[in-house]
Amino acid sequence: MTKTDLHMHTNYSDGFHSPEKLIEKANSRDIKILSLTDHDNVNGFDEAVNHAKKFEIEVIPGVEISTDIRDTEVHILGYFIDPKNEDLEHYLHFFRDERYKRAVRMVKKLNILGLDIKIEDVMQFARNSAVGRPHIAQALLAKGQVKSFFEAFYKYIGNHAPAYERKVHLSPQSAFKIINDAGGLSFIAHPGNMPEILIKELIDAGVDGIEVIHPSHSPEQVRYYRGIVNEYFLLECGGSDFHGGKREDDENLGKFFTSSKVVETMKTRLVGNVD
Repeated sequence: MTKTDLHMHTNYSDGFHSPEKLIEKANSRDIKILSLTDHDNVNGFDEAVNHAKKFEIEVIPGVEISTDIRDTEVHILGYFIDPKNEDLEHYLHFFRDERYKRAVRMVKKLNILGLDIKIEDVMQFARNSAVGRPHIAQALLAKGQVKSFFEAFYKYIGNHAPAYERKVHLSPQSAFKIINDAGGLSFIAHPGNMPEILIKELIDAGVDGIEVIHPSHSPEQVRYYRGIVNEYFLLECGGSDFHGGKREDDENLGKFFTSSKVVETMKTRLVGNVD
């Protein structure tokens, strides 16, 4: 089986490694097909493709977009998108701007709680990437405001923690359209324990597939989601959701993967969509 990892993040969003370093790490784990699925960002694609040629690794253009249904956050993965699509870049630029505004609001909340941190401290870690909570956690750790990366989340910036701020989301249907208009396919990311009624709602809304393989999924869940894929004639994807760095998820790279067959099935579906 050709190891295929369709869920990876670089330092263009909340990952630790550059696209080049990520390619090298993937190669060391015998991964020969992969997709960069940075949050609201496709800027690492060209860099990854150019470096991947040295290792004969195929890089599929991807992205991860946050949406919500009522009060439930749902992440949508997009594959085979055109990274140069102007409408796609317009939307992603808007989301990155909103991420920065959210980070500013969270920093203000942290200041009210008595923590010594500025948005400039956060941006030293985010740099030109889409800023997110991991960057805030890194800044808090570097400033000595917390003892660990994970403490920053459970004590201050995790869901429902005192400095948490919701992201500006769009509907899944809007994400599906953005991805489809850019020539791609949309997938429900890491559904976890998402109720089947919610999955059915996303299927009815036009999602193309479901992420079946993910570190958070038990063997029973993998069988369950694959059953839904087969029942509704959907596509499947899978990967390590690798970030690196303080996430301490290095062991997931090369351990959670899917096969090249799922990529071939995606390509067949895309050809059918064109026809």
